[in-house]
Amino acid sequence: MEKTTELLDQKRAPIYEALETFRDNRVVPFDVPGHKHGRGNPELRDFLGQRCVEIDVNSMKPLDNLCHPISVIHDAEILCAQAFGAAHAFLMVGGTTSSVQTMVLSTCKRGDKIILPRNVHRSVINALVLCGAVPVYVNPEVDVRLGISLGMQREQVQKAINENPDAVAVLVNNPTYYGICSDLPAIVKMAHEANMRCLVDEAHGTHFYFGEGMPISAMAAGADMAAVSMHKSGGSLTQSSLLLVGENVNHGYVRQIINLAQTTSGSYLLMSSLDISRRNLALRGKEVFRKVVEMAEYAREEINSIGGYYAFGKELINGNSVYDFDPTKLSVHTRDIGLAGIEVYDLLRDEYDIQIEFGDIGNILAYLSMGDRAQDIERLVSALAEIRRRYHKDPSGLLNQEYIEPVVVASPQEAFYANKRSVPIGESEGLVCSEFVMCYPPGIPIIAPGERITKEVLQYIEYAKIKGCSMTGPEDPHIEHLNVLL
Repeated sequence: MEKTTELLDQKRAPIYEALETFRDNRVVPFDVPGHKHGRGNPELRDFLGQRCVEIDVNSMKPLDNLCHPISVIHDAEILCAQAFGAAHAFLMVGGTTSSVQTMVLSTCKRGDKIILPRNVHRSVINALVLCGAVPVYVNPEVDVRLGISLGMQREQVQKAINENPDAVAVLVNNPTYYGICSDLPAIVKMAHEANMRCLVDEAHGTHFYFGEGMPISAMAAGADMAAVSMHKSGGSLTQSSLLLVGENVNHGYVRQIINLAQTTSGSYLLMSSLDISRRNLALRGKEVFRKVVEMAEYAREEINSIGGYYAFGKELINGNSVYDFDPTKLSVHTRDIGLAGIEVYDLLRDEYDIQIEFGDIGNILAYLSMGDRAQDIERLVSALAEIRRRYHKDPSGLLNQEYIEPVVVASPQEAFYANKRSVPIGESEGLVCSEFVMCYPPGIPIIAPGERITKEVLQYIEYAKIKGCSMTGPEDPHIEHLNVLL
C-alpha cells in the first residue's frame, strides 16, 4: 500500500460498495467458488442466507486482490490506517494469529533475540518456531491474591535490553486478557533508544483507538507494529483482523511476509466486515464504547455487592506493572466462593445458558462490547448471585497461581523440530518439552517447546484437567503423554 497524504472520507466503505455493485450487475459466474452464488449448495444458502452467499466470491478486477491491492482493498486499507492513526494498515483474514506472526516474522530471523513477556498468546511462540528467533522472557509480576500475571515492569524491560543489546525487538501485550496494561510509551522509548522495534499484541485493544478515557493505543504510543483483533471488540466477523504499522517500517516487505502464508483467496465476507466495522468505529466509536464502559462499571459494582466475588478494575493500577486498566474488561475473581473460574464458567453455561469468554483457575472473563444489553448484564449478575448461594464452599485447597516461571533450555524452533520421544506425563518431570500445553482460551502456554517440565507445571496441568479446563496443544489429545527431547 503506497502512503497517501489524502484524507479519505470515513463514511466510505470501498469493499462493501464494490460488492453491492457486483451484486446489482448480476454477473454470471464461471469462476470459483463452486457453489455459484449458493445455487449449487442450497443447504448452505438457506443456512447463511442468499445475500451472504452472493458475495462469497473470488478476486476479480472490480473487487481487487488482497495479495496485491491496487483499488478497493487498497482504499479500504488507507481508510483503516487513517482511522487508527497508523502509517499503513493491512486487512488480515487469518485471524490476529496471522497479524501477530507477521509482526515477528517481518522483524526476526533465525538466531535473533526478541524480548517479550512469557504470558503471550501461543501465536507469538508459534512464530518463534517458524523463524527460529530466541525468546528473552521478562517474567511479569504476579498479583498473589488474584493469581494472575500483570504487565512488564519498566525496570525489568530495561534490564533485559541492557543484558541483550543484540535483541531486535520488544513485544508487549496491550492489554492482557484480564485488561492489564504495561507502560507502553516508556517501553517504546526504551526499545527505540536501543535500536529495537516495539511490537504490540493488541488483540484485545481495538477499542483503545476509539473510546474516550481508554489506555493509550500502540500507534499513539509510537510502536512500530500492532496486531489488532477487530473481530473481538471491533464488531467484525470472526477471523478478521488488522495489522497496523508505523512510519519506520518497510510496508512492502511486510506485505511480502504476509503473502508467504496468508491465503491467496481472501474472503470478501471477512474483508467487507472489516471495511464496514472500521466505518462504524470511525463514525460512532466514542459513543459505542462510552456505553460499554458504563455497563462494565455497573456490572463491577453489582457483582462486588454480592459478596465473595471480586470484579477488579482501575484500583489495581500501580503506575508500573499495572500502568493502566481496560475499563471495558469484566474480569471476576471467584476463588473466595470456593470455586475455580472454570467451574463458574461451566455453571453459567450449563445451568443458566450464559456463555462467557473463559474461566481459568481463579477467574472468569465476561467479554463486554458493542452488542451487549443492560438486561443481559442483569441476567449475568443474577446468575452469579445464585451460583454463590447454591454452590459456595470452603476455598481452602484451591490452586491460586496462574503464572509459572519458565525454565528455558532450548529455543522453541530447536525443541519443536528436534528428535523426541513420548513419555507418560507422570514420568516427565525434569525433561524438556517439545510441544505446547495450554488452556484455551486464553491460549497462553502452561509450557512451551524448549522448556523444562517442572513439578509446578505438572501440578497445574493435572489441576486444570480435574477442574474441566479445555486443554490443547499436545500430540496426545488426552494429555496422558508428552513429547520430550531425547
